Amino acid sequence: MAEQCAKEPRQAWITTFAGMAVNLCLGILYAWSMWSAALTHGKAGEPMSGLNEGWNYLSNTQAATPFSICMIMFALLMIPGGRIQDKISPRFGATLGGLLLAAGCIVAGLMQSYTGLIIGFGILGGMGMGIGYAAPTPAALKWFGPHRRGLIAGLVVGGYGGAALYISPLAEYLIGSYGISKSFIFLGIFFATVVVIAGQLLKTPNEIYPDGSYVPPAPKCARTAKVAGAATKHDWRAREMLRTWQFYALAFMFILTTQSGMLIIANAAGLLKTAGSQIAFFADNAWLIVAYGGLVNALGRVGTGFYSDKIGRANTYTMNCMVSAACLLLVPYAMKTQNILLLFIVIGNAYWQYGGGLALMPLFTGDFYGSKNLGANYGLVFIGWGLGFFMAKLGGMIKDLTGSLDYAFYISAALLVVGAALAQMVKRPRWAEERAAQ
Repeated sequence: MAEQCAKEPRQAWITTFAGMAVNLCLGILYAWSMWSAALTHGKAGEPMSGLNEGWNYLSNTQAATPFSICMIMFALLMIPGGRIQDKISPRFGATLGGLLLAAGCIVAGLMQSYTGLIIGFGILGGMGMGIGYAAPTPAALKWFGPHRRGLIAGLVVGGYGGAALYISPLAEYLIGSYGISKSFIFLGIFFATVVVIAGQLLKTPNEIYPDGSYVPPAPKCARTAKVAGAATKHDWRAREMLRTWQFYALAFMFILTTQSGMLIIANAAGLLKTAGSQIAFFADNAWLIVAYGGLVNALGRVGTGFYSDKIGRANTYTMNCMVSAACLLLVPYAMKTQNILLLFIVIGNAYWQYGGGLALMPLFTGDFYGSKNLGANYGLVFIGWGLGFFMAKLGGMIKDLTGSLDYAFYISAALLVVGAALAQMVKRPRWAEERAAQ
């Protein structure tokens, strides 16, 4: 008879799916290309008309700036967000993050300017995403043993990637029917409502078992025992983690997986508009590739987390990077030949790899440094994600200079190969007692 895995309490799964709901709102970042496409569909500096009267068109470089600033703020606020999750509660962090994101969307809509986008979407939105995103994943992972954390991390962060599935068509409809300003305002109010409600369901084991009696179930499945056994038995504090070279390796690996995703996310709608210029359906419905990307992004997080529990984090990271690098090299060919099917395949793979990276990095952090201080520790590793913004900015600059993104895709693919090699080199640090026992 097949062996059964240990079971977790009901609250563990409530926290997991509530975290997914929170991330489904915070993931507006992945639908940015819908607003970017609308804002760059004319000559930079010229006023827009109709429903968007009061706005001016932006250059590709300008349109990438609010997105890049949002990423930086997101990454920086993950550090205090992680501390809030560890020291106060994930409920407080999720609620504060949701309200900041809502305020940012409303500010962006009301100011009707490039400056408003930077302040609203870039600064306030990024702050809200960072604080809010720091709450659900560590809270959920604390309920589970290492043998199941890949799946759980994938489910929680899958909400963030999957947000584009509904935000993209909704944004397309709102922008087309009510204009850019009202689209931001409506989404801000909607996000605040959902995040505040779902955030109240987030709990950690020490809130349910304050005497410390709860211990995550140990693995009973032989097929997952190897991955579980590779995890540290010591809960490292942030200052201890910063003294290890593996921390810097993980942050750099995060940069390398993020940069390719940011290049795709920032330009997805524009790529389909260009490649499908001879087919009115695709040119007029660029949101399809953004929504498709959101689906693959979400599936990549769940799928990558799931098979990383079977074959290990490093092997999973390497495989995802190498396959994605090959696909990025094919994007220019798909654009030149206007091969829509190939474009969807190669962009989908890039979304999978990027989503998978966001599932893997909290797992690497937990395996290397323990779950007790995971909020703060992962917040520091997450700086690597924020630094990955450079490729979105570089892509905009390359396109303004050369008229295409070809060289950006080549550079991005090369960086993924570097990441794959690094993943095979890095091993978890050993605590003093472990080193002495060897």
